[in-house]
Amino acid sequence: MNMAPLGDQELDLLRYVTEHSPITVREAAESYGRDRGLARTTVLTMMERLRSKGYLTRTEVDGVNKYSPCLTSSKLMQGLVRDFVRNTLGGTLSPFVAYLAEDAEVSPDELDDLKRLVEELDSRGDRK
Repeated sequence: MNMAPLGDQELDLLRYVTEHSPITVREAAESYGRDRGLARTTVLTMMERLRSKGYLTRTEVDGVNKYSPCLTSSKLMQGLVRDFVRNTLGGTLSPFVAYLAEDAEVSPDELDDLKRLVEELDSRGDRK
């Protein structure tokens, strides 16, 4: 699935909505928007833009619109990473692996997860 690109602020709001869904524009503006100095109309515009891009759904409940993510947080991140690798890294993981080896701060738990993933990839045997 190729996802519509997101700006930094859109991604930040999408993460917030994902963590607090279902949520109204008013609720998002009172918590997310106020902390960032955003007016209710700005939050509404951003949420509608996320809906038009296919990231949020809107459902009317008792006369009030509630927004929910179309994807779980995990699926969203997976898609964003896939698009980043394809579009920014030209489909190769080498720059990302170099970043992990040289610059990233990887916790012991994250390192264990990475080792497990490498073992899974190695055992698949369907390398291209």
